[in-house]
Amino acid sequence: MNAPTTPALGGSTAPIRTRDGVQLMQRDWPAETPRARLLLVHGLGEHCGRYAKLAADLNAAGVSVRSFDHRGHGLSEGKRGVISAEPDCLARDAIEIYNAYAAEDTDRPFLLGHSLGGLVVMRAVTALGLVPRGLVASSPALAAHATAFERLLSRTLMRLAPDLTVANGLPADKLSHAADVEGEYMNDPLRHGRISARLAQFIFDTGPQVVANAARLQVPTLLQVAGSDLLVDPAGSRAFASSAPPQSLQFHDYSSLYHEIYNEAEPARSEVVRNLLDWLRRHF
Repeated sequence: MNAPTTPALGGSTAPIRTRDGVQLMQRDWPAETPRARLLLVHGLGEHCGRYAKLAADLNAAGVSVRSFDHRGHGLSEGKRGVISAEPDCLARDAIEIYNAYAAEDTDRPFLLGHSLGGLVVMRAVTALGLVPRGLVASSPALAAHATAFERLLSRTLMRLAPDLTVANGLPADKLSHAADVEGEYMNDPLRHGRISARLAQFIFDTGPQVVANAARLQVPTLLQVAGSDLLVDPAGSRAFASSAPPQSLQFHDYSSLYHEIYNEAEPARSEVVRNLLDWLRRHF
């Protein structure tokens, strides 16, 4: 399925082809005077262009940003909301792109993931051997609010029709307290609202696996969690934080914030971004 034409999102784009032949679209926001680099991995149903504002904040702090659209998302190839049968295909996509980015210079980039992207990057680091300069996870999908029926439906469809997509059910009015976020999200031509059984099962299965591996965390990590998140269950992040080595993890639990903490209403957004930038600077 061809993705729609992109709106003006800044940065520059370039395709990259994965090991299994899927073309993913990358986007770069370079800093004028770079002190570090960061690969950003987006969430379910969205695309990397939604992070232009965060990229500008990072650029101002001397951090060059690269991101990419997951397969089945944004400007990348693939049926919307569908992933391949390869185990950990999303994490392996991220590892491929991270390693290619790392090879372009002598410094290892940081790695940041939001929501589904947070789950993906935490899986890559805790189970698949990726060692970034530092890891940041924002509202990672380590636990879901799904009902028992929804989990049963996912398991049933996984057996019968793993690539059949259904509405992902994300409540757009609970993304942020900022008044304009819901409308911009719903009117975004690169956003979609689909999820396949295979992708849902990846989320259901992988979140608990990442939590179980928390004690193995050795990479400097910042975990930023929306305490009033109604899209993913923050209990998963809290469980991870309680088991991770304290010398490796800095944990912020923003009790009143909704899911998209980098798109929250002010003054909360400035606090979240300041915490991110302060942590990054300590690890330059």
